[in-house]
Amino acid sequence: MATEFASKGDLTEKKTSFTEIGEGLYAFTAEGDPNSGVIIGDESVMVVEAQATPQLARKVIGCVREVTDKPVSHLVLTHYHAVRVLGASAYNASQVVMSDVARAMVAERGQEDWDSEFQRFPRLFEGHEGIPGLTWPTTTFSDAMTVYLGRRRVDILRLGRAHTAGDAVVWVPDQEVMFTGDIVEYRSACYCGDGHFRDWGDTLDSVRLFDPAGLAPGRGDALIGRDAVEAAVECTRDFIESTYRPVVKVVARGGALKDAWDAVRGECDPKFADFAIYEHCLPFNVARAFDEARGIDTPRIWTAERDLAMWEQLQG
Repeated sequence: MATEFASKGDLTEKKTSFTEIGEGLYAFTAEGDPNSGVIIGDESVMVVEAQATPQLARKVIGCVREVTDKPVSHLVLTHYHAVRVLGASAYNASQVVMSDVARAMVAERGQEDWDSEFQRFPRLFEGHEGIPGLTWPTTTFSDAMTVYLGRRRVDILRLGRAHTAGDAVVWVPDQEVMFTGDIVEYRSACYCGDGHFRDWGDTLDSVRLFDPAGLAPGRGDALIGRDAVEAAVECTRDFIESTYRPVVKVVARGGALKDAWDAVRGECDPKFADFAIYEHCLPFNVARAFDEARGIDTPRIWTAERDLAMWEQLQG
């Protein structure tokens, strides 16, 4: 087993793509690195997910400027994780939107997550010196809110717990396109370190009820067409279930965290080992699944120190 997190050795710059997934709707993707979404309205633009630093955010802005000169008025952050939110200042958006639960998680664990993620995956924080501090929303909502970008309606919704307790999705009804954040991934491992395994499947069912014609996942290629969307949703479901199911069995027989690690590898490696960030996510996924199977409903806060302690325990 490697002596440091797999992500520390992931130094290869990823090729970015900017794909139209509906009229005036785009997905900024980067071979398994965090995605962003773009929604062009009559007079302004909404961006979904900020990227990890202002420097990385400017790559998204550069793509936006290739298709429109309208200003960015709204930035929607689907959850609180550092790699999604810390580039927010680059957009100069007058409205920064999060769910109220996601904002509470920034207050509770935002700094710890920043420190932890920077230690785990330094490449994703290119230009970190330019981050002005934690990102706070100007606007929050509990269950749903609607924004009108001129005539274009955009619904921002909480469908249930999954990747975090505060996850939001963005739905554009005129094109039947959804931006899901990390609730759905495509050929990328789900990061479950702050996840809710038993709820995730129900939340995926709620996504399916919209019957999206296109979808921008949290990581991986943009999905165009209902068949592609359905396949990605069901692959995500399989990943979550294949991670949690063997851990429940280990906990039921009184096994240890290392036993859970071995059991998850046995079930997931044959199906998902070639997915983006698989090795990076695996230890955090196993640790969270082990906690949830033992009845710990609220994910424990990851800190740089806890990361290292967990990694040492798995190698023991």
